This record gives sequence, C-alpha cells and structure tokens, in this order.
Amino acid sequence: MNKILFFAHLRDEAGEESISLDAEGKTVEELKQMVAEQYQMKRLDSVMTAINEEFAPGDEVIKAGDVIAFIPPVSGG
Repeated sequence: MNKILFFAHLRDEAGEESISLDAEGKTVEELKQMVAEQYQMKRLDSVMTAINEEFAPGDEVIKAGDVIAFIPPVSGG
C-alpha cells in the first residue's frame, strides 16, 4: 500500500488529507490519472509530485510503501 498526501486546494477537491492506495508498479502519471478519475478531481497535469519527500518525474515507478505527495503550483509576488 501507498500513502498519498494532498496539499492546498487538492485536499479540498479530494475531500481527504491523505488516502491509501495500492500504487506499486504504476508510474507517477498513471497514479495521477487514477486518482483524478477516482476522486473526480481536475486534471493533475500541473501538479508536482514527490515520492518519499523527493520530487519525482512522471515516468518514475512507485514502489510498495512509498509515500506520494501531490503539490499544486504556487504563485506569489
């Protein structure tokens, strides 16, 4: 199992701060698509992803026990 964390407005969209899913063997992009469909979220294309607190590219494969965080873009000035 994997823990998926949602930050900022993604937490509101998902209705949860975190969820547990079996994402082992999936790429980050596959997980984004699965979560977006399952939780009726907007596309997660622009969302940064971290695996075990390290930013991860879309083609990185998730391992059992990894903690995945979805972090939306932030603007400031």
